[in-house]
Amino acid sequence: MATPTSSNVVALSNYLKQTLSPDNNERKAAENFLKSVESNENFGLLLLETMQLPQIEVNIRLSAAITFKNFIRRNWIAADDEPNRISEADRSAVKQHIVDLMLTSPDQIQRLLSEAISIIGQADFPDKWPSLINLMVDKFKSGNITVINGVLFTAHSLFKRYRHEFKSNALWTEIKFVLDNFAAPLTELFKQLMVLAEKHNGDAINLKLIYNSLLLVAKVFNSLNAQDLPEFFEDNMAVWMDNFHTLLVTDNPVLRTDSDEEAGPRELLVTQICDNVAMYASKYGEEFSSQLPRFVEAVWNLLVSTGSEIKFDILVCKAIQLLTLVAERSQYEGLFNQPMILELICEKVVVPNMRLREVDEELFEDNPEEFIRRDIEGSDVDTRRRAASDLVRGLCRNHEGRVTEVLGGYVMAMLAEYSKSPATAWKEKDAAIYLVTSLASRGATQRHGTTQANQLVNVGEFTTTHISCELDVTHGVDKLCILRAGCIKYLVIFRSILSKEILLAHIGRVVSHMGSSSAVLSSYACHYVERLLTVRARAGEPRSSAALLGSADLAPHLSSLLAALFATLRRPGCESTRCVASCER
Repeated sequence: MATPTSSNVVALSNYLKQTLSPDNNERKAAENFLKSVESNENFGLLLLETMQLPQIEVNIRLSAAITFKNFIRRNWIAADDEPNRISEADRSAVKQHIVDLMLTSPDQIQRLLSEAISIIGQADFPDKWPSLINLMVDKFKSGNITVINGVLFTAHSLFKRYRHEFKSNALWTEIKFVLDNFAAPLTELFKQLMVLAEKHNGDAINLKLIYNSLLLVAKVFNSLNAQDLPEFFEDNMAVWMDNFHTLLVTDNPVLRTDSDEEAGPRELLVTQICDNVAMYASKYGEEFSSQLPRFVEAVWNLLVSTGSEIKFDILVCKAIQLLTLVAERSQYEGLFNQPMILELICEKVVVPNMRLREVDEELFEDNPEEFIRRDIEGSDVDTRRRAASDLVRGLCRNHEGRVTEVLGGYVMAMLAEYSKSPATAWKEKDAAIYLVTSLASRGATQRHGTTQANQLVNVGEFTTTHISCELDVTHGVDKLCILRAGCIKYLVIFRSILSKEILLAHIGRVVSHMGSSSAVLSSYACHYVERLLTVRARAGEPRSSAALLGSADLAPHLSSLLAALFATLRRPGCESTRCVASCER
């Protein structure tokens, strides 16, 4: 590396130390100074030099890494109307030394330098930095798992944009270059890591490092296969899929974590494998069809044996999403025609993941804003309930009659259980309502809710028999708040399906819930009124305006509605302000 003077390193270290100062003025002054000199010759090299000196405090070296990454992000890719702030000599020197420095740095610095390499790579790779790929491949031969992990993390950072970039000749050219030089070494490394995993089967420390490498390998595999199925990976599909399947069905006790919330190395790896298999099943069905049945069986067994702890949530969601993808495609219909398969999926996967957990109740009480965001604003993509609901819809695509019959039996059993002890078995009814919603809704939009329903489910009858009674306000509006909120959400979802008479019959009851002490329940009540006002008149119904409900329909409720709306507005910290404002308009 070009040698910056020791006095410059000392001066830079002092300024970097000041960026860590608790004194805001001192910290800002140091940050501003560093920005003012970052266009100077050798500035980037000076930061790299500072990072590699062991006599400098670790926190200062980490500050140097952060400053370097931000320097690269701001200046490496020059805007069209701005001068180049990094000289060609400095660019060449940075690229010459950054990979080796990254691989010999502590973990935190390694990741920051890897992100910097990714930024440089977006601009320079492969045309202006063709040697990068060979530098990384050569490091696979080191036998040092820490170095290999650093290379794989860099490769993942560099290649992950292939997953979402638009197709172009330049992109295809770059991917082909990567595949020609990286696919075979990556495959060999994958096989070697599998051998190492078997060798260190009982060694928790080494096995965790190996699984971290395998996770990164699986991520890189996803990126390299995202645009199209490369010929190399098609020819070597058996190698990859055999090992993916082995990892999917292997549960090594030494990799289990004591935490109920933090996913371990195995959970993270299996989650990524589910993602990879789903990608192949959706994009490359013809080539992958012979491999799929064993993965469906493995995922099924995985779901049945996985607990309800939070640390398994993303894994369970990805596994269910894979089953959903397979279930909704007609070419895989035969996989679900075997005796009792649908019944077992409903019993072992759908129903358990429809039920509320303690963590959901805590979220309802302690973080109402987040609960609302997930439940009615559509950010629940990676929740167990949403995944199970999507699976029901996927299964109904080709097996609607059987699925409706099987899950209908569970709905009746849940309702019967609730009727025995409403105070203690309310979660049974909550799950039943969610199950009916999943079964009945076939097509929906954000603006109109469900617009197409399963004809085998009588939405109106279920409403009058099982929803209306839960919104009775005789004994107040603060009992079984989660169940009441679920009932109001049901009305919102099916507002375009339910008759005008049913919708009108619930206005008074729902408005009363605006006064609930539960922020979620109050918000859902406001949300119901807001959405109700957007329902359009339907064919065959009296039409005095474009809206289904006219002023004459709302007049009997107007006084109580306005009073409830303004009372809600005045409530400190109420989460329903947006709904209230929409209702006012």
